Amino acid sequence: MYRRNTGVTVQAVNAQACPVREVLDRVSGKWSVQILVAAVHGPIRFTELERGIEGISRRMLTLTLRNLERDGLVTRTVHPTVPPKVEYELTPVARELHETLQRLTDWAERNRVHIAESRAAYDAEHDQETV
Repeated sequence: MYRRNTGVTVQAVNAQACPVREVLDRVSGKWSVQILVAAVHGPIRFTELERGIEGISRRMLTLTLRNLERDGLVTRTVHPTVPPKVEYELTPVARELHETLQRLTDWAERNRVHIAESRAAYDAEHDQETV
């Protein structure tokens, strides 16, 4: 018989999960990850990011950089030149995040064959059920 844990409510779970989910959604976004990877080696200019990240629009790059800056992951430095030179650099928190993303990438690379084999076995088993 199934026993229900009455000490945990959906509201309590959501109250704890929402802030974490919000952060994960922000830092795991397609463009955020690419910006973090592109900027990991030091300050980088907007145009370098724009050229280096295939498919990103100027507006999306601007919005993503603003959000990363707001979240304390990127610093924006405007140099008083003509025309103004703007550089973006990862903060220590973003460098830590990059290390975590690198570990996740390493894990995915080490386990991709296992996952592909598991998917194929699952699909073969479940294709038999539909016949």
